[in-house]
Amino acid sequence: MRNLTFLEQKLKNGLNQLPYLVKAFDLVWQAAKKWTVIWAILLIIQGLLPVATVYLTQQIVDRLVVTLNVGISREKVIPILILVVLMGGVLLLTQILGSFLTWVRTVQSELVKDYISGLIHKKAMSVDFAFYESAEYYDRLHRAGQDALFRPTALLENSGSLVQNSITLIAMAAVLTQFGIWIPAALLISTLPAFLVILNYSKQNYDWWLKATADERRSWYYHWLLTEKESAAELRIFELGDYFRSAYQSLRRKLRTEKVKLAKNESLANLGAGAIALSITAFALTWMVWQVLQKRVTLGDLALFYQAFNQGQTLMRSLLQNLGQVYSNMLFLGNLFEFLELFPQIIDPQTPNLTPTNLTQGINFENVSFCYPGSNKAALENFNLTIPAGKIIAIVGANGAGKSTLLKLLCRLYDPQQGKITWDGIDLRDLPIQNLRRLITVLFQQPVDYNTSVAENIALGDLLATAKLPEITNAAEAAGATEIIARLPDNYNTLLGKLFTGGVELSGGEWQRIALARAFLRQAPLIILDEPTSAMDSWAEADWLERFCHLAKGRTAIIITHRFTIARRADIIHVMSDGEIVESGCHDDLLALNSRYARSWKTQMQVN
Repeated sequence: MRNLTFLEQKLKNGLNQLPYLVKAFDLVWQAAKKWTVIWAILLIIQGLLPVATVYLTQQIVDRLVVTLNVGISREKVIPILILVVLMGGVLLLTQILGSFLTWVRTVQSELVKDYISGLIHKKAMSVDFAFYESAEYYDRLHRAGQDALFRPTALLENSGSLVQNSITLIAMAAVLTQFGIWIPAALLISTLPAFLVILNYSKQNYDWWLKATADERRSWYYHWLLTEKESAAELRIFELGDYFRSAYQSLRRKLRTEKVKLAKNESLANLGAGAIALSITAFALTWMVWQVLQKRVTLGDLALFYQAFNQGQTLMRSLLQNLGQVYSNMLFLGNLFEFLELFPQIIDPQTPNLTPTNLTQGINFENVSFCYPGSNKAALENFNLTIPAGKIIAIVGANGAGKSTLLKLLCRLYDPQQGKITWDGIDLRDLPIQNLRRLITVLFQQPVDYNTSVAENIALGDLLATAKLPEITNAAEAAGATEIIARLPDNYNTLLGKLFTGGVELSGGEWQRIALARAFLRQAPLIILDEPTSAMDSWAEADWLERFCHLAKGRTAIIITHRFTIARRADIIHVMSDGEIVESGCHDDLLALNSRYARSWKTQMQVN
C-alpha cells in the first residue's frame, strides 16, 4: 500500500509539471522549427531500425540451421547472403542516421540556447529596478540562468529518446509475445524499481538544489572576490585572501558533502533495482533455454528472444529513465518559466499623454511619499519640491538624506506610493517610460566602465542618435576628457579596460570623465548628475565646472553633490535631511541664514 501511495504521489507530481513540458516544446519550436521537424523524422526511423535488425537476425540463423542440415547449395546460400547484405545496410543506415542526428541536435541545441538567453536578457531588462535590490530575485535569476541554457534541449532529447524507445519497445513486445504473453510483463516488472528510484531521487536532487541556491550564490561571490580586479588590492593589503579562500572551501565542502550523500544513496538504490532486473532476466533466459531443449522453439527463435528480450529490457530501462529525466528537467524548467513570468509594476500608461519635447515650466514633486520595497522607513514623506526649467539645481545633504531617491523617482526606476511628480504639469506616470527617459540624461554615482573603445563608450549615451565622431568629440570636450583621450595610443579607437587583450586602464577620475561625456552626448532637456566629480581632484573639478555651466545653459540640471564648491555655482541649492528639504536658496542666501548649510560650508572650507 505504501509503495502504491508513493507511486501515486510521484505520478501526481509529474502531472503537475506537464504545463512546463508544453512550454518547453514551444520554446524549442520557436527557436528551431525546421530542425525540430528533421529531428522528429529521424527519431521515428531510428525507432524502427532495431526491430529490423532483430528480425533479420532470426531469419539468418534459421536459414543457416536449415542449410547446414540439408547441405550447402547455391540456391540456399544466395538468400542468406541477401539477408546479410540487408543486415549490413540496416546497420550502416543506423550509423549514418546516428551521426546525422548528432549534428541536428547540436544545431538545434545552439539555436535553443541563444533563444533562451535572449528571453532571459529581455526579461532581466524589463523587470522593475526594485527586483535588483531583492535577494529573492537573484536566487530566481541564478536558478533560471544556471540550467536554462541546457534544460530545454535536454528535455527535448529525453522526450525524443522516449518516443524513439517507445516505438522500438512496442515492436519488440510484439515480437516477444509469440513466446508468451507474460514476457512483456516481465520486462516492465524488471525495470519498474529503477523507475521509482529515478522519480524519487529526481525530486530529492531538485529539492536540494532549491535549498542550496543561496549557498551556491555565496560560493560564487567568494570566488569572484578571490579572482577579480575590483577586490584584488584590498584583499592583499588587508590579507583577506586566506579568509575568503577558507570561507569558499568551507561552503563548497558543505555543498559537496550533501551532494555526495545524495549520489551515494541513489547509487545504492540503483544497485538494488539492478539486482531485481538481473534476477528476472536470468529466470526468463533459463525458461527460454528449456524451451529450446524441449525442441519447442528453434535456435533462430532463441537468438531472436535473446536479442529482443535483452534490447527490450535495455529499452524499457531507458524508457523509464527518459520518463524520470523528463520529470527532472520539468522540475528545473519550472524555475525558468517562473522567472520569465515575472512582470514589472512600472509600466506604460494605457492612454499615454503626448510626450513633450522640452521642459518649459518645471518639475514638481507634489506630496510625494515613497518607501523602498522591504523597508518600513519612508525615504520621502509628503515631499514637495519645485525644479524650475532652465535652472541649475544643487541638492546637498548627508548620506541617506534621500538625494539619490529623487533621481530614481524622476527616471521612473520607482513610482511613489502617494503623491505625484509632474513634468510641465503632466504626471510622469502618464508618459511612456522610454519617451520619458529620452528626455533625461544621467550620470550615476557609480557609472559603468564599459570595456569597449573610447568612441563606443561615449556613443552608448545615445545609440538612437547614431552619433558621428564630431558629436562624440564635442561631448568629450564638454566633459573635459579630450586631453585624456589624446594621451591614449589609438585616441578614440583605444580599447578601455583590462578585460580584453590590448585594453588600456584608466584612473577613477578618467573613467568618470568618459562617463560624463557619455551623459553629455544625449541632448536631453534635463541633466541629472549624481556626485559628478567624486573621483576628480580639485583642479580637474574646477575645470569641469566651468565647462558644465556653459554646457547647461538653456537646459535644466540637477546636481546631487557633497561638494559645496560645486553647489555654490547652482542657481538654487536645496539642503536635504531625513527625506525633507530643510533649507533652500542660493549660496549667499544660505550663508546668510547661518544654519545647516553655512556650518557645513565653513567646515568643508577649513578642511580644504
